[in-house]
Amino acid sequence: MQSCRLSLLVPAFLAAILATAGCTAPAAGGGPQPQLLDQSNSDPYESANRAVFGFNNAFYHHVMFPVARAYRTALPPPIRQSLHDFLRNLNGPDIFANDLLQGQPTLAVTTFGRLVINTTFGFGGLVDVASLTGIPYHPNDFGITLATWGVYSGPYLIVPVLGPANPRQLVGQVADSFADPGDYIASQHQYLWVAVVRNVVAGVDTLSRNVDSLEDIEKTSLDYYATIRSLYWQRLAAEIRHETSSLPNPAPVSGGD
Repeated sequence: MQSCRLSLLVPAFLAAILATAGCTAPAAGGGPQPQLLDQSNSDPYESANRAVFGFNNAFYHHVMFPVARAYRTALPPPIRQSLHDFLRNLNGPDIFANDLLQGQPTLAVTTFGRLVINTTFGFGGLVDVASLTGIPYHPNDFGITLATWGVYSGPYLIVPVLGPANPRQLVGQVADSFADPGDYIASQHQYLWVAVVRNVVAGVDTLSRNVDSLEDIEKTSLDYYATIRSLYWQRLAAEIRHETSSLPNPAPVSGGD
């Protein structure tokens, strides 16, 4: 077990069985063709998903949202930003590897440059010097790599506590957890608690940045479940296209930013 993300192992493989298609060949133009499931058929388990969504929503309101707000209250904004930048920098090796796997040399060079600059001049990543010098951050993961090379998402799923997901994304998260150098080193030296703390803090940090937006969406939505589902697919499509998105993260505990 490499980190707390490996708790996704069982549901990931169960979800993989539900995936409806596999890899396809690269597009005729020579590059990989990203694949997304037709959203009109994306939620065949809606009844079960809504039940889990209701549980998650109650859990978030009674537990996770108070924790996220306490985190914001306890830590001044500069410290929260430094912690956020540090966690992003720890993800750099995974992002770099997926940039390469997706055949994105420009993104890979950007990620490598950010990792070197922030690790050396940014005190291990506590300061995002790269962004200050005009080298932007972009997220990436193995789920996006699978999408880039033609693996369909499979059905929309609501995972207990973690929220919106799909089989491709869950498998990608498991793969990323095995490949993450920090988690691997922690595991090899019997410091699994470090990996657990890292992922818990990352989840709370992300949630703290999205809690107000999510509550506003809930207040103004006629169907909060359907709105979150639409938001999830929109944000996922933007990530696969490597586009900057201002949409709030509908899965802030398992997702990033």
